Amino acid sequence: MVVAFRRSDPQRVTTCAVFSSPHSGAHYPDRFMAASRLGAAEIRTSEDMFVDQLFASVPQQGAPLLSSVYARAYVDLNRAADELDPALVAGVRQTGINPRVAAGLGVIPRVVSEGREIRNGKITLEAARERIEAAYWPYHQTLRGLLDEQRERFGMAVLFDCHSMPHEALAAAPLVGTRRPDVILGDRFGMACDRWIMDGAAAAFMAQGFTVARNAPFAGGHITRHYGRPSKNQHALQIEIDRALYMDEARQVKRPDFEEVRRRIGLVAADLAALVRPNAALAAE
Repeated sequence: MVVAFRRSDPQRVTTCAVFSSPHSGAHYPDRFMAASRLGAAEIRTSEDMFVDQLFASVPQQGAPLLSSVYARAYVDLNRAADELDPALVAGVRQTGINPRVAAGLGVIPRVVSEGREIRNGKITLEAARERIEAAYWPYHQTLRGLLDEQRERFGMAVLFDCHSMPHEALAAAPLVGTRRPDVILGDRFGMACDRWIMDGAAAAFMAQGFTVARNAPFAGGHITRHYGRPSKNQHALQIEIDRALYMDEARQVKRPDFEEVRRRIGLVAADLAALVRPNAALAAE
């Protein structure tokens, strides 16, 4: 049986941060691939390849790291469980207009990047629910548990939701000075976390030479929206990193300087953990 996630815990928790990489999973069940009209390389274009590796040093900073095992093309953990696509799942009726579902990007995706259809025909509602039970709920139950533990331990919890974005997506991003951003931070325009967390995270990335934009074109998805509850001392910040910084997107391999980028991201992660450590300590006293 395939586990739904990997959880890396520190020897001792010293910060109220939790790091999550929900789109770095690369497990494609055999039956799923047999029904797909896409080849292995095409179907992997939706993955946040190597993001879990970029943040692998997080436990050394006293924070847990949760990462997915199942691929995003199989189940998208950054969607609500009821975002089912009637064009893909038989027996589902459309209720209202959901632009993500309409685009084929529901919790059970119909397409990967560039709108390429994953399969011909529909799947049953039972099959969709089986995927959600196997891959979706175990991840979210564990993530919720980690955040609850941090709030109980420190009085607050801060989720850093880690993603990557295709370089071409930056065409829609605003210029930062004369440059496109390397990193886009999303807090749902201030709804998902307090301002000092956003400001501190931006400063941490800029200190390592990254160009940072906020909330455009990515303000945060379901995870940021669902878990970011500042009024309950639970905050969430989405991090999107340009894939071209650390990988060859066409060949789906790491760039020669991958380890240097990982080192810099590791320094950022250390700053993020430290950012929320003093506040957590004060809350716990």
